[in-house]
Amino acid sequence: MIYGKIPMMIFTLASGYLLAVYLLLALAKRTGKKTTPTGVSLASQGKHKQETTIRPKVTEATSVH
Repeated sequence: MIYGKIPMMIFTLASGYLLAVYLLLALAKRTGKKTTPTGVSLASQGKHKQETTIRPKVTEATSVH
């Protein structure tokens, strides 16, 4: 019968799919770790400055009820 080996083929295809997803997730995790420290080092070197303004005094306080 031609359909006798279908359950084994479904198992094989499902295993291959899960293996491919696992490998892609591992690759994405590994790639993500390489790019993160580069951004942190640029910020620590002073190439990216965050500008913030702080008011020295509070002029008005409000409450919302």
